[in-house]
This record gives sequence, structure tokens and C-alpha cells, in this order.
Amino acid sequence: MIIPSSENNPLLGGKAQALGKLAETGLRIPAWFAVTADGEHSEEEILACAKKLDGNNFAVRSSARGEDGVEHSFAGQYDTFLNVELDDLLEKIQCVHRSHQSAHLQTYQSSKAIELAHAPTALVQAMLAPDVSGVAFTAHPVTGNRRQAMVSGLWGIGSALVSGEADADVWTVDDNNEILERTLADKTQQHIPCPDTDEGVRLVETPINQRQAPCLTDQQIIAVAAMARRCEAHFGCPQDIEWAIENGQLFLLQSRPITTLGHLPDPDAPLTVWDNSNIAESYSGITSPMTFSFAERAYEHVYREFCKLLSVPEHRIEENDHVFPKMLGHIHGHVYYNLNSWYHVLAMLPGFSVNRSFMEQMMGVKEPMPEEVVQDILQQTQTTKVKDSIALVKTVGGLIKNHRSLQRQMDAFYRRLNTALQLTGTPLTEMSGEALTSHYRDLEAQLLKRWDAPLINDFFAMIYYGVLKSLCEKWLGDASLQNTLLVDTGDIISAEPPRRIKAMAELAATDPSLTVLLADASAPVEDKLHAISQHTELHDAYQNYLEDFGDRCLEELKLESPTVGDNPQSLLSGIGVMAARPDKAPLPVQETPDPTISLSPTKRRIFNWVLKHAKDRVRDRENLRFERTRLFGRVRQIIVELGKRLHHDQRLAAPEDVFFLTISEVMSAYDETPTVNLTDLAEKRKTEQASFTTPPPDRFETRGDISLYPSFTETSTQEAHDGEQLSGTGACPGIVRGPVRVVTDPRDAVLKEGEILVAQQTDPGWVVLFPAASGLLVERGSLLSHSAIVARELQLPCIVSIRSVTTLLKTGDMVEMNGATGEVKLLNE
Repeated sequence: MIIPSSENNPLLGGKAQALGKLAETGLRIPAWFAVTADGEHSEEEILACAKKLDGNNFAVRSSARGEDGVEHSFAGQYDTFLNVELDDLLEKIQCVHRSHQSAHLQTYQSSKAIELAHAPTALVQAMLAPDVSGVAFTAHPVTGNRRQAMVSGLWGIGSALVSGEADADVWTVDDNNEILERTLADKTQQHIPCPDTDEGVRLVETPINQRQAPCLTDQQIIAVAAMARRCEAHFGCPQDIEWAIENGQLFLLQSRPITTLGHLPDPDAPLTVWDNSNIAESYSGITSPMTFSFAERAYEHVYREFCKLLSVPEHRIEENDHVFPKMLGHIHGHVYYNLNSWYHVLAMLPGFSVNRSFMEQMMGVKEPMPEEVVQDILQQTQTTKVKDSIALVKTVGGLIKNHRSLQRQMDAFYRRLNTALQLTGTPLTEMSGEALTSHYRDLEAQLLKRWDAPLINDFFAMIYYGVLKSLCEKWLGDASLQNTLLVDTGDIISAEPPRRIKAMAELAATDPSLTVLLADASAPVEDKLHAISQHTELHDAYQNYLEDFGDRCLEELKLESPTVGDNPQSLLSGIGVMAARPDKAPLPVQETPDPTISLSPTKRRIFNWVLKHAKDRVRDRENLRFERTRLFGRVRQIIVELGKRLHHDQRLAAPEDVFFLTISEVMSAYDETPTVNLTDLAEKRKTEQASFTTPPPDRFETRGDISLYPSFTETSTQEAHDGEQLSGTGACPGIVRGPVRVVTDPRDAVLKEGEILVAQQTDPGWVVLFPAASGLLVERGSLLSHSAIVARELQLPCIVSIRSVTTLLKTGDMVEMNGATGEVKLLNE
């Protein structure tokens, strides 16, 4: 079949279709027609069409389906012939039709895992005799910069440039048509296309008057770049074009997508900083798509509500509405803070320069943001002094109002939470899928979108802790004193599990055989539970523990994590190990002199007022976190039950595959017209997760689309250690000497007498080890993290944020730790 250039036909193939579309935009393209490989044409028809083209010689190119596509270019895989005379035209067309059978094309298809190619259509163009020709890219093909076009050209026909047989002059042009770089080729010798040889090229001396002169003027360079960008605008993606200039006229020869950009981030795109400093305590290691989707949704609702509570003007929240869905990132299966979004939210509040350091302290961020990011955020959130002053007054007023009503808000929050979690009638295990999704949506409406009291309390905890630290440093000359003063804030619920574990261990210790059974990590859970049931007081204490803390577990905020109620092995073993230890006399409590004795009466009143509120807010911060655990526990139950329903309905291969879906996907599964194949989706994500073998660094930066990065580079400038001295942030005072035990999984860990626990991060699932430890060294976390707060409540010397401590220390190393200064000394001989 012969297809004229005016006809839009799918048989044209990628290259010819692109030329046909671009001709409609007014670009100058050499006359052409196409010949399909189906044989539905005569030789006379082909020759007749060729004679209508303007010229005596022709270019015969391939135009196959899939060629010059977004994913695969097939560049150089099919045959192309230039300067073809009319007598040879039919033969060259046949050669193009047969070129899909070549061995190198089959190798290319195999390497790209794509289907075998069909016979290509032959594109017959009038052959130009250009003065200059070349290629152009609308994005820099080496750096990936989408704002810089690259133009390459040389005298004569550009086939030698495309084949790599000749060097070219190269220019880089920005999107303002400014020529940024110029690179001129060595022109003493060049391969110039010549039609009188079999190869089509010959080595000749370049004319003297062209040896030093660039092949394009500045005006022509800009014209070529503009043509390429017109192609990009038409197709909606960066383009790689071939062009030629004949008698002063610029022609487009072909245009195709730049497929290699799929692996190149844009170095000129906005910078984004990713950090897992504090969030790794809640979401360590691989986190399922289900958990991330729930967390992402929760953070979006919660921090939009946060801005409203602090009286940020509605119009300002709406203007920055795009920020809230991007508080977190799910990168190679790991959860990170998108620090740009966090700083952006904070910048919406007046006084960003003041509260910025407080937020960094609460989040455990050790390094300031790059100034490039800060200035960009300030520019996006800038306002006039008058408007900012009005906003500041409103925010201060909102803070005062929320401070006064905080206790009432917390009481109302507890009532709302208890009401939302209360089940009447049908238990979860008997609910239909529709009823379960309805229950989830009700929880989201009542709680996630109204998480007011925890937010306000967290904000005040951040403020009061920061002010207390500042006063300790400025008024008392001790930058770590605040941690000593916050020891024993009283009634922290997270300190209750280790106390109860210790009490259960004392009960178990009265029966030596029970102690041995419980301490045996390999003994079946059923045997341990049966043995406990024979001890009434211990059994009651154990049941009460499960009732109050059954949702607490390792990685308790991951919906895929089994709870203590699901698998109590670590709890039972912890009770047994502690019961087997000899009783230790409690350490004598040393009276600490009043540090404010040297202050004036006025300063002392201010200091004690700040201290009281810091204690209250830190205590309530940890207690409200426990309520979050209750909510996550209920959501976990809902998701587990929905997984069972979907498996029963043959929409999932296994119930646990539900964790490879997102909240939205599972909720929509019970809409009236579900369309997504959940089984295939879950399998695809399982395969993807299995490929995440190397975790990203704790802090790194990206530009543009993060999916373009196959790996990431650590950007933290913090030094890991200095010789035999490690340092972190002192969280609970106390000097301890002893051997360390590095623990990666507390389920099977046993601490010996006097050992210091070393962990990457801890969560409530680690509490079984806290009572047995003489000290705590944590790689991640902040002064307001779970590790720090619970350690202070248990008066367990603790240092957090010690970079690389789990790799620098080995089990058995002797150290001396100072929980006040954050210093750790290696004592190994």
C-alpha cells in the first residue's frame, strides 16, 4: 500500500506519523510518501509517486510500529539509505522492509524485553543537498537538564554525525535563547557523504575557508533550537530531531522522543530534601504500600487541620493546598519526611525564622535546610508586612486560645476517640466488606480529620521544650540540663508496660520451672500460656496487660505488624528472662540541688513556669501517642478483615496481600463499579518490593521526578565519630560503664547483666528490653522521641541520634556513656 503524506494511517509507523502531524504545524518538511510491506501496490505506482517528489535522489528510511516511541527508539536498528537514485529505489525499499529480520535487531528486542518487530513501512523522502545538517535535543542528553537544548551540526549531510563517523560543532541553548556553551569540532578532516562510492561517504579535506568557521550562525542555532522545541510542544515530551539547511531554508527530517531521559533527573529542577531522622522510629525498614497510604492520608488531614487550629488564614491554606498531600515519601519501600513540605507548612506561620529551629529539634533533624530550598519556600509564602503582622496577631491569639482550652480539647478528644472505637452489635469479624469500609470512613471523619488536641499539644511541647533548653543554656550555663529536669514527668503511659513486665517477672520468679519455660524463646507459645494459666495472679496480670496494651508491638504503626495479642512470644520470653535474673537493689536516689537557686525571683518564677508546662506537654505528647496506637490497631483489624473478604471473593490470592494495596484501592473495591484487578496489582507490588535490597541513606536530595533515581547519595555532612569518641544527643542523664549489646530485632534478644542496649531506633515493642538494660544508645530519634521520653521516665541513661552507632559498635565492646553530655567513649584495650 502506498500512503501519501496527507493521510493519517496507523500503518505509517512512528517516524512517518510524527512527520505527518508536524507538517500540520507549519514546519518545513521534505516531500515524502510511504510504502507498506504488504505488497498491495505496483512498482509503477511507487516510481510514479517518486517522480512527483521534488528531486532526483531520495532518502529511504524505516518507519515501523513502535519505532521512535516514548519507551524505545530503535535508533540504528533498521536500514536507512541516502542519495538513492530512481533506478535503485525499489531495491532499497525492499531492503528496508526486510530489515526487521536482522540479527542485531533481534538482539536489541531481546535486551529490551519487547515483542518481535513487524516489517517496517518504508518512508521515501526527497533527498536534500544541504549546506549544513545535524541533530538537536530539547533537553540536554547528558545532564538531563530540561531547560537546555543541545544543537549539533556539521557541513554537508548529517549522516556521518548520526553514525559517529564525524565530529560536529555543538551548542547549548537555554530556554531564553541564550547560547551558553560553544564547542567547535576539529575540521581539518571530515567524513563527507558522497554519492559516488558504495559506502556513501569518503574522507576529504575540508575547504580552507570552513576549517575554523562554525557551521551555523547564532541566528541559525536559535532557529534550530526553536524548531526542536516546537516539536516538543506538539508531542508533549522532550524530542530528538534531525534537521538540514538547504539554500538558507531550515528543514525538519524527523522527530522522536528522547528515550534516555527516563533515567536522567533534571539537574535544574527544584531541590527536594528527604530525611528519616525521627520517622524511622515509627516506620523503620520496608513499609507496606497499605501502611504508607494510610500514614500519608493521616498526615495530610492532620497538618491541614493544624494550620486551621493556629488561625492561618483560609486563603493561605488554600493557596498551599498542594503541600499537605506531600508530607511523606515512600522511597524504595522506606518512609521519609519530605522536608520541603514540612518547612513549607511552618513557613505559613508568622515568625518562620524563630520556630524553624524548634521544629528541627522536635523532628530530630541535625542539619539545616539548603538555603536554596529555604529561599524558594519564603518566595512562595511571601506576604506583605501588614498582612504578616495581621496574621501574626491572629496566630498569637489562636495560640493563647488553644493554650487556655487545651485540657478541654484533650478531654473532648478522648471522649470522641472512645466513642469512635466503641463497637455495638456486630463484631468486626462478622461484618461485611461494605460495613468494614463504612466503619473505616467513619473513623477517618471523626478522628483523622479532627486530630486537634494531639496536634496542639505537640506544638506546645515543641515550643516549651525549646524555650526550656534555651533558658538552661542562657541562664544556667548548661545546655543539657533540661533532660535532667524532665526525668519523671509522671503518669507517662509508655512507661507502664516495662513496669508491668517487671511485676509479672517477679510473680513468675516464684516458680523456677515456669521461669525456665518462659525464658526459652524456642518453646511453643501454647505451652507458655498454659503454664501461666496455672498461676492465677500472674494470669490475671497477663490478661490485663493484653487488654490495655495488646495493640502495642514492634513497629506498631505498621498495619502489617502482628500485635502482642497476635504473637505474644517476645512478651512471654521477656518476662521469663527478667524473672531468671537475681534481684537488684534499687539505686539510691540522689537529691539534685535546685539549679535555679542562683536566679533572681522573677527569673526563677519564669523558669519554673516553663519547666512545669514542658513536663505537662511532654507527658501528654507520649500519652496521646498511645491513643494513636489504639486507632492504628483498629484500622489494622479492619484491613485484616477486608483482606479475608477479598480473598474469599477470589479478588486476592491471599488475605495478607491486602497490605500490598492502598487504602483508596481497598475502599474502592466495595464501590458500585470496581474496575481494578487487585490480584495483579498486589503481585506487581510484591515483585517491586522484593527488588528493594539496599535501603536509601538517612538523608539525601533529589531534583524533579524521584522515580528517575535508581539510587541515592547520602548528603549528610555530620561526622560519624572521632577516633574512640562517639557523640549524640543526651536524652536522659547518667554515667554508665559496661559492655554493649547491639540488637536489631528484640523478639529474640536477651540482655545480660549490666549490658547497654544499642539499637537503630526503638518503639513501644522494645519495652520488654528496657527494664533489663543499664543504658540505652540509639542511632536515630530526637529529644522528644519515644526512646528519650520513656528512658527519662524509667531513669534509664539514654543517648539518641548517634550516627552509625549500630555499625561502629559490636556486641561486647566496653563503653562509657554519659547521658547528660551525649558522649560515648570506647574502653576496649
